[in-house]
Amino acid sequence: MKRIGIVLVLFSAFLTVSCKQKKQAESLKTPDDHIAFIESQLEFADKQLSGLLVKAEAKNQNPRTLEKDSSIYFIDSASFDWTEGFFPGSCWYLYEATGADKWKDAAMHFQGLYKSHKELPAYHDLGFVFNCSYGNGYRLLDKPEYKTVLMDAAKTLANRFDPKVGAIKSWDADRGWQAKRGWEYPVIIDNMMNLELLYEATAMSSDSVYAKIASAHADKTMAHHFRDDYSSYHVIDYDSITGNVRKKETAQGFADSSSWARGQAWGLYGYTMCYKYTKDQKYLDMANKIADYILNASEIPKDGIPYWDYHTSDKETTPRDVSAAAVTASALVSLNNFTAGKYEQEALNLVQTLSTPVYRSELNTNENFLLKHSVGSIPHDNEIDVPLNYADYYYLEALLRIKTYYSKKKK
Repeated sequence: MKRIGIVLVLFSAFLTVSCKQKKQAESLKTPDDHIAFIESQLEFADKQLSGLLVKAEAKNQNPRTLEKDSSIYFIDSASFDWTEGFFPGSCWYLYEATGADKWKDAAMHFQGLYKSHKELPAYHDLGFVFNCSYGNGYRLLDKPEYKTVLMDAAKTLANRFDPKVGAIKSWDADRGWQAKRGWEYPVIIDNMMNLELLYEATAMSSDSVYAKIASAHADKTMAHHFRDDYSSYHVIDYDSITGNVRKKETAQGFADSSSWARGQAWGLYGYTMCYKYTKDQKYLDMANKIADYILNASEIPKDGIPYWDYHTSDKETTPRDVSAAAVTASALVSLNNFTAGKYEQEALNLVQTLSTPVYRSELNTNENFLLKHSVGSIPHDNEIDVPLNYADYYYLEALLRIKTYYSKKKK
């Protein structure tokens, strides 16, 4: 019954907000109009996340989401968590947006809590963790010590690449719930997001080995992760000796044959990023095809915020996934830069929708997270209809990317 209530509330709110959003969209005619709108969202984010920062400082831990009792779930830095880089990353983005030292100081402190994780060999998510935090810090401050951390993390990640398979292994399937799936060499679509750390490592060091690994992984994923319509499988399990496909399955989606919403977003973002670094046309073509699939999918509601899986059986009670929309929005802004403005309106529409009261928190509510209504993993009964730190991170990234786009367009 709870999920039915959630869906009804979202539907009612959408009807109320859609008219306001249409009027707002009509009022954004010039680059200055768009910049003013983005700046208003960044000003709100500054205020809202300032409250979350106070709570994080009191706990001295990175916030991830909300527990089922609505208290904040903080990440214990003694153990690895794939989302631990997003709150420091959001702090870097707010430092970039505001110039306020409090955000720089917060980013430096909270990323330092897990610095030693750069040498943990059992995790493929080192790109998420370190590129989103130390990577942004290095981009903004050019600190040599940040470069060292990034290179160490990239070396650790590169060691998970097996040339016999041609891909980076996502999970060690000898423990935990993964051990129950019978996988040998599982590779998930999410891993496309970790490739940016490797491309950056080549840019920082001039050692081409990192970029070669990233491109090999992208090519292997392109060959096997996508169906004819450019929807994505979540997990491809490979034979560790031959590199051949053993299984095509899901871990967090509705079914092996379905389109898990965040997986679609990871693919779009990943191939757009690959083109940014390589300028290889095949990656741009792939990004365009994934974008066209997402934007034309009949299963996505009219406001563009997808259900957690496109093909879930019961649309009446199934939650949306704002995190997937936030990743998609940021990716579309980036892809728009490479396609002569092809996706400008679609990207702006998504950001505007995310900025409405349906999906963005009211000030000092939602424990000061920015966005509402994200989904971690329904099959694991984990993080359902909650805020997620990575939804906030990619929303902020989308805002800053759009601001940059219109600032250049203004000149």
